[in-house]
Amino acid sequence: MAGSGKTTSIVEGIDAAKRYLIFTYTDENLHNLRRKVIQRLGHVPANVALMTYFSFLHSFCFRPAMGLRMPTAGLNFAGPPLDERRFNQTQDRFYLDGGRRLYYNRLAKLVLSRGMDRDARERIEKYFDVICVDEVQDFAGNDFNFLVSLCDANVSMLLVGDYFQHTYDTSRDGSVNANLHANFRTYVKRFTDAGVEVDTTSLAKSRRCSPAVCLFIRESLGVDINSHSDRAAQVVLVKNQADADALHARDDVVKLFYQKHAKYGCTSQNWGASKGEDHYDEVCVVLNETTLSHYKKNDLRGLPPGTRNKLYVAFSRSRGNLYLVPHKMFEQYKRG
Repeated sequence: MAGSGKTTSIVEGIDAAKRYLIFTYTDENLHNLRRKVIQRLGHVPANVALMTYFSFLHSFCFRPAMGLRMPTAGLNFAGPPLDERRFNQTQDRFYLDGGRRLYYNRLAKLVLSRGMDRDARERIEKYFDVICVDEVQDFAGNDFNFLVSLCDANVSMLLVGDYFQHTYDTSRDGSVNANLHANFRTYVKRFTDAGVEVDTTSLAKSRRCSPAVCLFIRESLGVDINSHSDRAAQVVLVKNQADADALHARDDVVKLFYQKHAKYGCTSQNWGASKGEDHYDEVCVVLNETTLSHYKKNDLRGLPPGTRNKLYVAFSRSRGNLYLVPHKMFEQYKRG
């Protein structure tokens, strides 16, 4: 659950006698991991390697095995053209653009199809004792298949995440794992089939969110989140412009927008991008017209899954009060 200590469980488990590979998908999550390691240990120790998933996949898995045989010029994060049909999976150009940049969403498939996953597991076993993956729910497409293949490595593995905080995909490639997150039971089964022991109880309660915010999330979004805290807090729908203006002016209250937060001239972030942030005492979530309409009809559960999950992320950032502000009240501040 959000705020239950998933990232903290990785950091607090670091043992000076073991060698750790810790990776996550986004730069924001990596920054959060590094910050927590430094808070606990004073620095990032030599026995801990922190990196983003694609840095790990490219620099640790692909380049040592194929870098000389298949010269490349980095990664193409746009992916192949949708109408690209000229090349099949046995050809290098299936994985490379015209400038010899690797398509990011097919790099894991390349590693698997050319047997580089075996080499990667051997190198992991040589250099590390423990693999930790944060925000595991973001792994999708070919990347999920590659992550499952790493489970065969003879090292300890800890994968932490929150299914309901699935707001991004590491990559997509056609129909590959297109329905991975469609159902919680089948999602869990993919891990158990790979020999992973799934624990849904140890981190089931939020240390961050108050009982009031947890109740609001349960009732409005249908996410079964409960609180470890007895902190008093409120969920407040802001109804007048003066209160909205006062919130906009407060630097100590982060404003979370559906998108384009930087245009509003305040302390802000987007709903989904705030994932991993856990230092906000109070949070103001700005509801766009569609979300506000669902809220007024008591139907936030009816939002598209991606939007609903991002809203869950936003709601669950707060340690204290949660303010809901209609987007129109901040329109006057929008620039550009």
